[in-house]
Amino acid sequence: MVMKLEKVVPFGRSLAEYKSMFALSEADLDKTIVGVGDGPASFNAEMFGMGKSVVSVDPLYVFSSDEIEKQFYSVVDAIIAQVEASSDDWVWTYHESPEHLKENRVNVLRRFLSDYETGKREGRYVVGELPSIDFGKRAFQLALCSHFLFLYSDHLSYDFHRASVREMLRLAPEARIFPLLTLMLQPPPYLQPLIEELASEGFEVTVEKVDYELQRGGNEMLRIRTRA
Repeated sequence: MVMKLEKVVPFGRSLAEYKSMFALSEADLDKTIVGVGDGPASFNAEMFGMGKSVVSVDPLYVFSSDEIEKQFYSVVDAIIAQVEASSDDWVWTYHESPEHLKENRVNVLRRFLSDYETGKREGRYVVGELPSIDFGKRAFQLALCSHFLFLYSDHLSYDFHRASVREMLRLAPEARIFPLLTLMLQPPPYLQPLIEELASEGFEVTVEKVDYELQRGGNEMLRIRTRA
């Protein structure tokens, strides 16, 4: 049994998860970072607490903290139930169990909500969405996209993926995308064609193993760099 979702769900990840998912080094953490589709991740809040620079962009941020919290709790139990019913599809190393996964997601949400309204006023949480984001060229040094591109291949077209990756590379000279797996636990149909297209245009494109794996087989990241 694989997970079936009709829309992108309001789940977020922690700084520790971002570091593992994107193989972020200490030098990477010192860069100006844009997180595309961060949702209610605590990554921004935790980085801000360390004096680091992150701007998170998501259409979810049109909502208030109370509305986001309500959306999260309206779906979390049903999603965890799906996880429990498909236990062979998951790797319980970072998260020890479905119960631990839920606990982590709740803690991440709470940390996000404690920072959200202040962060919005400070311009750290910005309403926007791929494939067009309202920042200037090279406004950042690193662009990250977690659990959106490729994961929702059944919902989003190849043209959307291509335009979205190009937009990330307009915003920053390097983009990283995780995971490289669909919700159906299959290789994304758009991944190889997009790699070939970007490589033919002179971008440096690599698929790299990372330390994070929750969906079975979902332990790879796409890294795209503009050649100097």
